Amino acid sequence: METVSPHEIFPHVRIILGMVIGLGITRLLAGIAGFIQHPGRHRVSLLHMLWVGSILLELVLFWWWEFGLSRLTAWNFGAYLFLIGYAVVLYLIAALLFPDNVAEYAGYEDFFLQRRRWFFGLLAAAFLLDIVDTMIKGRQHWSELSGDYLVQVPIGLALCLIAYVSARRGVHVALAGVHILYQFYWIGRTVYTMG
Repeated sequence: METVSPHEIFPHVRIILGMVIGLGITRLLAGIAGFIQHPGRHRVSLLHMLWVGSILLELVLFWWWEFGLSRLTAWNFGAYLFLIGYAVVLYLIAALLFPDNVAEYAGYEDFFLQRRRWFFGLLAAAFLLDIVDTMIKGRQHWSELSGDYLVQVPIGLALCLIAYVSARRGVHVALAGVHILYQFYWIGRTVYTMG
């Protein structure tokens, strides 16, 4: 059997991840385009659009961070399946923001609030999956992250729990705002300077 280097496997893995993440990005962008194409069909909601923006940014950040996999010195099918599963969870989060039909709801915000348990359950799963993803990338990657990362996951899980329990619009707008602010902090702190 021919030996393949890990650096030859990485592009293959990145392509499948890109396909799944690309579906999520496409879903969000098509939903935004729907508001532009049919402005009277659905009311635009601040709450909904904050989460759309945040998850769009999350998908872009995931794609950026997965470049860290290029450092792996060995690959196995378990890691490959795990990464596809992680990408699928992110896709499902995006799909919940723009479902195929909201006719039985008062709009996207109403759908979001009524389906928030699925959304925040999946978002909490993404926080946990990110820990495994970080460990797969190895000690060097883990050491490049600051103590912020050790705080990010427990706080993220706590915020997901609050959002899972509460149906109050104000709580959800605040949580979406906090999530976006933290994403921009993380970009400035770590992502922007990744080298």
